[in-house]
Amino acid sequence: MMRIWIYIFLAILFFLFIGFWASQAEQFLGKPSQITGWALFASVSFLALFSVRKRLPFLSLAPASRWFLLHTIGGFLALSLFWLHMGSLWPVGLGDEVMAGLFYAVTLSGIIGLFLEKLYPHYLTRSGVECIYERIPNEIFEIRSNAEEVLLKCAEETGSDTLGQHYLETLHWFFQRPRFFLNHAFMGQSAQHWVRHQCQILERYLDEKEREYLKQIFALADYKRKIDFHYTAQRILKGWLLIHLPISVGVMALTLWHLIVVHVYFL
Repeated sequence: MMRIWIYIFLAILFFLFIGFWASQAEQFLGKPSQITGWALFASVSFLALFSVRKRLPFLSLAPASRWFLLHTIGGFLALSLFWLHMGSLWPVGLGDEVMAGLFYAVTLSGIIGLFLEKLYPHYLTRSGVECIYERIPNEIFEIRSNAEEVLLKCAEETGSDTLGQHYLETLHWFFQRPRFFLNHAFMGQSAQHWVRHQCQILERYLDEKEREYLKQIFALADYKRKIDFHYTAQRILKGWLLIHLPISVGVMALTLWHLIVVHVYFL
């Protein structure tokens, strides 16, 4: 916790230093926009290093959690420097407006990503299940296969197809693929209630032996519900990255272009 406040203090100190330096340059007929512009470029370049760090996990470049913390603080620092450089919340001129729009878009997507990164991993850990995103289709296939084996065994040993008929009419839909995507996205409990309800309404029509097989089906359905949550959370996190990264690349490209244009035509 102390480290967070140290980083925040250093970021504020850096911003105040750049602001003071720019104000002094303006008083002595210097070029404050050049000072704030280079500071902004430095902060944006530092933010881009986080993407490089994630692609080189084998290098000992400090823990990923520290990079994420620095990336978050650096993002707010870059936004503050952007306002300082522009001198207003929204600039004038098509080129500057495009850059501002992209800058605000990447900032907004970053804030959303920060919220998601804090929310979903916590609940994924609490689910008690670990699952790699790419393996989820195979995981669901195995769960469905196990459920169908339980149903066949139940029919063979009890001579009743009540459980099997109920499965085909209701639970088969649930076991086919990930379900309740929107509800899982908002941390709802509809999937859990639906699975429990489907098992409870059938329980009264089963004898004691069939109920033992129903418990196995319920356990598989509950496990599959947790896999569905993993699918939802990981898909949203991956989808957010596919939005945030291209916008970040666009901001970096426009920043470089802005530097070239300014130094070629205005300096």
